[in-house]
Amino acid sequence: MAPRRPKGAGAFPKPVESPAPKPPNPDELYAALDLGTNSCRMLIAQPKGSQFHVVDSFSKSVQLGSGLERSGRLSRASMGRTVQAMRICGQKLRRHKVTRMRLVATEACRRAKNARDLVKFVRRETGLQLDIIEPEEEARLAVISCAPLVSTKTEQLLVVDIGGGSTELVWIDLSTVPNHDRPRAIMRLHAGFHNADSPFPVARVVDWISVPLGVATLRDQFNDVQDDAARYALMSWFFEENLADFAPYKDEQAREGFQIVGTSGTVTTVAASHLGLKRYDRTKVDGLRMTSDQIDKVINRYLELGPEGRRRDPRIGQDRQALIMSGAAILQALLRSWPTDRLSVADRGLREGLLYAQMSADGVLEDGPF
Repeated sequence: MAPRRPKGAGAFPKPVESPAPKPPNPDELYAALDLGTNSCRMLIAQPKGSQFHVVDSFSKSVQLGSGLERSGRLSRASMGRTVQAMRICGQKLRRHKVTRMRLVATEACRRAKNARDLVKFVRRETGLQLDIIEPEEEARLAVISCAPLVSTKTEQLLVVDIGGGSTELVWIDLSTVPNHDRPRAIMRLHAGFHNADSPFPVARVVDWISVPLGVATLRDQFNDVQDDAARYALMSWFFEENLADFAPYKDEQAREGFQIVGTSGTVTTVAASHLGLKRYDRTKVDGLRMTSDQIDKVINRYLELGPEGRRRDPRIGQDRQALIMSGAAILQALLRSWPTDRLSVADRGLREGLLYAQMSADGVLEDGPF
């Protein structure tokens, strides 16, 4: 005879509720906002060891640079979209009680005649203060965000940040830095590209350039070319021409010790297409190393698809489909200009660099390995 169940008892024991996760201490939180030519993106994070833990995030396409190439001004509509996005950011910052933050704008605001009007508009409507940063700081922040992806075997490093309105390239010599310290030496560049006072080995910035061509501005330059393949070839040639003074190794064979780290929506989209991801997965993309043959195969597939096919491809996405070919043109030009046949993919960039810089300056990151 089966034992009798106690009166009122259910078939399963009542689950014990675990306590709600403790909210992070606002005193430990940092925020970074990147207002670019296409998107407004923000991260809120707290330091954790030598890295940080993301508490909240935001990303919205605002197309701030729409029409800028033609008029030299930010349109009223694009400024309105930007303020709407930044209102949401302001709400998140207040909800988390964040006091340490850096909110920056890049190429579109550097070029627009009425950029200061946008800064005032954002301040009046949201209470947030935007800083329009110079190309060197933008390049430096992109570099330090990629530090964890730098190989200890790398002697010559090229970090590339393909933005909407510009592309930043930084060439770094690591040959005099001990192998084990190379990623950390990149991080020390948060204090400046020429930080001679550091008591530690510092990566030497050989050269850097900010090319005023990003995925949106390059696309706009060749909007009048009807043929898809011809437009792509012209964009890639034109970008490579703009690198002529920056590519001393252009005609050399690929060799060991050279590394390219690429950070942008273009690079991560190409990586996701190569992996055949049905849904984007940052853990599979960030840090992936792709060969130039693999990249060429993906881009050739994009060309075969044509504009309509790319529009329907879920791995490219609606926000990216209009910009993917100009980004691919930049990417292939870069691979022709640097003696390596591999690219390290970074799903990180300006926001992560802003966070690392703030936390490093405050001394809240552990000085350990990445």
